[in-house]
Amino acid sequence: MKVIRGLRISVRQLTVHRTRTALALLGIVIGVSSVITVVAVGYGARQNVMASIESMGTDLIMVTPAQIRTSAGRMQVRGTVTTLTPQDAEAIRDDISEVIAVAPWASKRMPVKYEGLSSTTTIQGITPEVLDILNLDTAAGSFYTEREELTAGRTAVLGPTVARALFGEEPATGHRILIGQVPFEVIGILRPRGADLSGTDQDDLVMVPLRTSLRRLFNQEWLGGIFLRSRSGPEMDEAAEQVRWLLRERHRLDRSAAEDDFEIQTQSELMAAHREIGDTFTTLVAGIATISLLVGGVGILAIMLMSVRERTREIGLRLAVGARRRDVRTQFLTEAVMLGTGGGLAGIFLGLSGTVILSMVTDWVVQIEPVSMILAFGFSLIVGVFFGAYPAYRASLLDPIEALSSE
Repeated sequence: MKVIRGLRISVRQLTVHRTRTALALLGIVIGVSSVITVVAVGYGARQNVMASIESMGTDLIMVTPAQIRTSAGRMQVRGTVTTLTPQDAEAIRDDISEVIAVAPWASKRMPVKYEGLSSTTTIQGITPEVLDILNLDTAAGSFYTEREELTAGRTAVLGPTVARALFGEEPATGHRILIGQVPFEVIGILRPRGADLSGTDQDDLVMVPLRTSLRRLFNQEWLGGIFLRSRSGPEMDEAAEQVRWLLRERHRLDRSAAEDDFEIQTQSELMAAHREIGDTFTTLVAGIATISLLVGGVGILAIMLMSVRERTREIGLRLAVGARRRDVRTQFLTEAVMLGTGGGLAGIFLGLSGTVILSMVTDWVVQIEPVSMILAFGFSLIVGVFFGAYPAYRASLLDPIEALSSE
């Protein structure tokens, strides 16, 4: 009965000054809802990134050239790197048993023309093994074969973005296009892949046989990189290390030298890096949102101190008729906890509603985390107790006689 009576008094006191109570709740509501929404967007983005990486397979190894020079104590990449060659890719294919597929590539931005239309896009020369390594497929037509690669055939497979730019909604296969000044026959259209992790449109490209691109388009003998697929996930690190030492030997790098003229990145490293970046970003923004909870706590502190001052005579009367100082502390602490609880519940509702609306009106992937709701609500209670403790303690120290005589 005593607890129920105290709750009724707290509710009555909070509803008397509704505007003041609403302002005290506002910071808590904004903080809790922000934490829930930000964490949902952060986790959703991370899951989307992880799914995008895993779609390329979990045993992918990427080798890229990296000419490293040390300047003023810092390692820097300078100029065009020409050290990675098709012969390196052949050596990896022949000498390393843990690698089951190799797809060397080179790329350059070039104009592509069809009749009166033109588009500047990425021309990627690459071998047919890329289909298995990156899990690619064609939506129309077919991909060029190993025979066309060996004979430097003039066949091209378009990304959907290029196909729409040149042909609109009409079929592109069977037509001839110009890449630079060289004619190519379109034999297929890739399935859409969307944007990559950096936001670049992966469908804005044209794939052609690697030999054709090096000889007829780019006039170069070096590669932009090599895609590799290891025999199995657990052997990926061993395969990457073997590739490293093979390339160092082929490039005549001293075994004691710390610097390579290439860079090797595995799929697991890429996933770990993006997971760490996503977690850091989510923690940072959630920390900023938590500041709103502290601001709301300051609002609770101000409201409770004002309430103590306004209710001085009431406190004095309660103490004079036999109420214990502990009862007064409990009463005011209950009001502070109710503010924290109310703000937490309202913040959870607003956060869930905002997250659902955000997922409906945008293309963002969101994932609501129950843990974030529990932590945000728990923190709102802690804020209510922490910032309500001092006003409650101050109210319990009032002298009954001075309180009754106050104006």
